[in-house]
Amino acid sequence: MTILVTAVLAAAAAVAPAARGGASSALPQWQDCGDGLQCAKLSVPVDWARPRAARTDIDLALMPAQDPEHNLGALVVNTGYGPTIEAVRAQPDTVSELTRWFNVVLVESRGLGDRGSAAMVHCSVAQPDPLRLLLAPGKAAWHSYARDNAAYDNSCREAAGALYDGLTSWQVAHDLEALRAALAEPRLRYFGSSYGAVYGQAYLELFPHRTGRMYLEGGLDHTEPNLEQRLTSEARAAEQRLIAFRDWCRTSLSCPLNGDDAVSVLDDLRHRTPLSAGPGRTVKTRRLLAAVNAGLAPQHWPALAQALSAAKDGDASALAAMATVTAPAPPGTVAGSMFCHDFMPAVPGYRRFLDMETRLREVAPRVGWMAARYEVARCLGIPRQAAPSWPPHAPDVRNGRQVLVGVGRLDTSAQPLGEIPGARVLWHGDGPGAYLLQGADKLRATCLRTHVHDYLVNGVLPDKDTSCPRELSAGMYS
Repeated sequence: MTILVTAVLAAAAAVAPAARGGASSALPQWQDCGDGLQCAKLSVPVDWARPRAARTDIDLALMPAQDPEHNLGALVVNTGYGPTIEAVRAQPDTVSELTRWFNVVLVESRGLGDRGSAAMVHCSVAQPDPLRLLLAPGKAAWHSYARDNAAYDNSCREAAGALYDGLTSWQVAHDLEALRAALAEPRLRYFGSSYGAVYGQAYLELFPHRTGRMYLEGGLDHTEPNLEQRLTSEARAAEQRLIAFRDWCRTSLSCPLNGDDAVSVLDDLRHRTPLSAGPGRTVKTRRLLAAVNAGLAPQHWPALAQALSAAKDGDASALAAMATVTAPAPPGTVAGSMFCHDFMPAVPGYRRFLDMETRLREVAPRVGWMAARYEVARCLGIPRQAAPSWPPHAPDVRNGRQVLVGVGRLDTSAQPLGEIPGARVLWHGDGPGAYLLQGADKLRATCLRTHVHDYLVNGVLPDKDTSCPRELSAGMYS
């Protein structure tokens, strides 16, 4: 299989030299690397503004098309905030259906890599848990967290060396262009979920006329310069998820609240805090709200409903456990540093943040306002990054190929991507990463996946204002 796929790609390179554009990259040399994958590396400049200086490797993996002789070419995939290849090794069904039509090329972001790869930058200090800032609102806790987050970022800077300053989505966009050229594709076919959608957006900014069919879902908009506006949107979306959870609980046989209004239950629990969570343990108001906020992802709704029901009856131990918030970056990776380079060139000071948080409480008074602490925690203490070599601007694809953007009605962060001029928005009733989660659950003929496939394979965009129903939660929690 290695020889066959390599031969197919080599033949494409021979007949399409013009596809290489301005990027110059050798054809990837695929080798079997387990789990049905073939792996390769792509050498790229650390800084595309200085292409003759230091270089770094990008990890690639190929899921060969089921019918190599009749496939439609390469579809480049990045699944998001963390190593893509390891994620697909763990859950191949997330994207394996795409091999019906394409050679699926998994691409890592610079600084991340496959298991055991030298391309993976290992930070010696883990990023601190943002739960600390959620539970301790004081100034001393703010500065303590900032010091620990700075230590994380410093360890990443030491481990990455010259690559550190090149950890931006605009540099990754140039890596994607080099990969397109190496694959001899005239345009980049791309699937980006979560942070992978951010890379796709950056590619649209820089290479609109090299963009082929592109599906983006669940990503933040890095062209929004106003931090408070972004946080306000996320806070409002979190409140909307709370209402959606309440509506689900009213109609689902799986909800143990027995017809009680979930929002009213939450309000009552807030008034009763501190809540008993077992011998010698209590749940105060902030931990209660952090638990509910963490449970608002649709896949957690049954557990959240059970925890609220138990707390209502006097045992908040399950809620206490739900309040755990994982570190904002996969442990030991540079993903947190890249987020800060892309999205938060300047973190507000403590007093200014408190003023901002007060305003957020006015628009999202129950749980949404807490999103600000989580978001700011990602970059608190990390020095401001210099302006990127390619400053962000809203991509306009009206003169290029139209792209498809999936926006979940239960996604707290994806909606701004729908503002890309010329993009077609496909609304759906689930949260972030819906396509991947549906694949992992072996849901094949869903409304969302059918529209995505029809676009990627046939170029058929869904009609304007098309909306898919809630398919993950409907199948799992009805």
